[in-house]
Amino acid sequence: MLDRQPVLEGEYVHLRPLAPGDWDALFAVASDPLVWEQHPAHDRWQEPVFRAFFNDALANKGALLALDAQTGAVIGSSRFQGLEEANGGSVEIGWTFLARSHWGGRHNHDMKRLMLAHALARIAEVRFMVGETNTRSRRALEKIGAALTDRREDRVMADGAVIAHLTYVMTRESFAAGPLAR
Repeated sequence: MLDRQPVLEGEYVHLRPLAPGDWDALFAVASDPLVWEQHPAHDRWQEPVFRAFFNDALANKGALLALDAQTGAVIGSSRFQGLEEANGGSVEIGWTFLARSHWGGRHNHDMKRLMLAHALARIAEVRFMVGETNTRSRRALEKIGAALTDRREDRVMADGAVIAHLTYVMTRESFAAGPLAR
């Protein structure tokens, strides 16, 4: 069975289970409106909206806090969610965000490499759901070798808006042959 809250240590990022005491440091990262500019939940930088996101992350027990491996500073989070056991198993990696100071570098790649290697050692497929208009996240997924599928899903956001999401996937084989393999 997949441990959805492991401790994972990479060259650039360390991941550990999110805890209630992480609120202040994580909200300091999340309170930047530009982090959420292209995200369907573009108001997540606001304290009440992020509080609901944070509480949901704790309740679902799949959230990981991302720390800069060099400084130990909180730089964002991600989570494993929606574990399905049929057909070799599948899990979603999502709800990922990083401080702008860590955009465009190796931190997202390291975080995804760690999470993918962990998940794909135990299950057959990882799914990524991304808002159709979120070009920044779509490009990031394509850079790590995730493949766009024909699966679409409408998701209801916290504000009640229904947003079309696209599904990207990575399998053991595509991970092993892709840019994140070591």
